[in-house]
This record gives sequence, structure tokens and C-alpha cells, in this order.
Amino acid sequence: MKDPYSIIIRPHITEKSVALSYGDDLAAAKRLSNEAKGTGKPAEKVSEEDLVRKYTFIVSGDANKIEIKQAFEAIYNAGKKEDQAIKVTNVNTVKVLGKKRRRGRSVGYEPNRKKAIITLAKGQILEDYGV
Repeated sequence: MKDPYSIIIRPHITEKSVALSYGDDLAAAKRLSNEAKGTGKPAEKVSEEDLVRKYTFIVSGDANKIEIKQAFEAIYNAGKKEDQAIKVTNVNTVKVLGKKRRRGRSVGYEPNRKKAIITLAKGQILEDYGV
């Protein structure tokens, strides 16, 4: 396996990625209400354990989803006990093409990059995201 720090380059901090890292209350409420429909009980309130959080990182362009998942778990589970380990449930990747930029008459392009949106298991949170 490649070095985990060469696969995951840095966190990608934007307004949208920070909102995803807090968890989606509406999606959690909808999931809880769908689970309660079959039982006939009223839906519960959304708690911290019900939130599914997503984190966005800039990753290496040649890394695939399996390598990204293994690298993420290797970095964030280093030195943790088995019961406190971070578990990744899903990895989505997006290739972002570089934009055209001009400096006077000369024309160039920003470098291409690859983003990974990593979904953690219910109730899990990263303490040092974006530090």
C-alpha cells in the first residue's frame, strides 16, 4: 500500500464541506421517520448519534476509492483503541478540471485535482478536521 499521507493531501474546507461535516438534520429525521413507519411508533428526535457526517479531502489523482478509505482509516485510527476507531462507510470521488487563467497575454490552466467525500458511520465525528 502507498503511504497514506501521499494519498490524502489535505482537507478541502468550504462552506458546503463544513455544513456536511456537522451532519444533515433533515436527512437524519427523514431516515428516523422511515424506520418508525414500519413499527407504528412515533419518530424519535434527532440526536448526535443519528447524524451521518461527511468530510471532504483533496486526494492524489491516481488514488482509487479503496486506497482512499484505507489511507483515511490508517491516518485517523493511528494510536486509537478498537472501540474508538473511525469507520468509513462510503467514499465518493470527484475529478475537478483546472480552470483557464490569464496573466496578460499568456494563458494557462490551474492544475487538475481530485476530491474525495468521505462518509463516516452514524454518530462518529472527526475532532481535528481542518486543523
